[in-house]
Amino acid sequence: MSSIRIANLYKNYSALPVLKDINLEIETGQFVVFVGPSGCGKSTLLRCISGLEGVSAGTLAIDGKMVNDVAPAERGIAMVFQSYALYPHMTVAKNIAYPLRIAGVSKAEQHRRVEDIASKLKLTDYLHRLPKALSGGQRQRVAIGRAIIRDPNIFLFDEPLSNLDAALRVQMRLELTTLKSQLPNTTMIYVTHDQVEAMTMADKIVVLRAGVIEQVGTPMDLYDWPQSEFVAGFIGSPKMNFLTKSHANPFQAARIGIRPEHLTPQDGGPWSGRVTHVEHLGSDTFVYLDLSGDESLTVRLDGRSPIAAGDNLTVGPKGPVYRFSPEGRTMAA
Repeated sequence: MSSIRIANLYKNYSALPVLKDINLEIETGQFVVFVGPSGCGKSTLLRCISGLEGVSAGTLAIDGKMVNDVAPAERGIAMVFQSYALYPHMTVAKNIAYPLRIAGVSKAEQHRRVEDIASKLKLTDYLHRLPKALSGGQRQRVAIGRAIIRDPNIFLFDEPLSNLDAALRVQMRLELTTLKSQLPNTTMIYVTHDQVEAMTMADKIVVLRAGVIEQVGTPMDLYDWPQSEFVAGFIGSPKMNFLTKSHANPFQAARIGIRPEHLTPQDGGPWSGRVTHVEHLGSDTFVYLDLSGDESLTVRLDGRSPIAAGDNLTVGPKGPVYRFSPEGRTMAA
């Protein structure tokens, strides 16, 4: 078992509040992603769970046992950092085996478990190399292997892919998802500012803003039913369009939002303007439309649209239009 219960948790640095009244339940075996902009408190919350940071108030329990005062090494948690933190003078095999060697595990058992982990992470051919001879993705897999070999109940990942290029990030997302399927009873908590990583990897997403949880739900729950303008704008790529004043008046709201993929060219549609830029991506075309009143729309169209910069275009909704209160909360349709 590796469930986590957080109740009324606060974290302050001197007089500065960083986390405010965090309440969260994470079930055994879930892959949970903490997402939000820089400075929102997601890494601090991860470090509180690990024990690397103490909490100022509230309770944190693992499998029903309060661990506020339990040392990090006694929480059954392994953590993978952004920086890899590999020993440069040790081979891949020795880096992975290091936690077992410190624990006094026999060399034969170390060898058996290293071979097993290397097979899972496709590192068998690299066991005798030093970290400097590996790519960034291979180094990250070694860091993950060193964490796995401790057989923890809970994995914590703190932006582990942010140092990789775009292609490697995609590859490592797939590898981490495969790894999770191989460890069904292990709970994983993953911190990122990249909402695409959150959407593609998570069973459950926790959106944080300024030290407060904005919303918790499955990726598609947050995409389809955001509870606030902040969540609506943070989840989805390209981000949601927001319109005000005369552009929002037909929907009886001071501010509305509509996703680029929920717009389509439409005679008599509510929004007209001049096309300022077009991006052809092969399977999609992004059209950037300048409306009157210093507002604009991004329209996502299928395929290779003939629309060109300088065209006049009228568009309308083919999907939901979200209405927001002056306080930024989602209003009923």
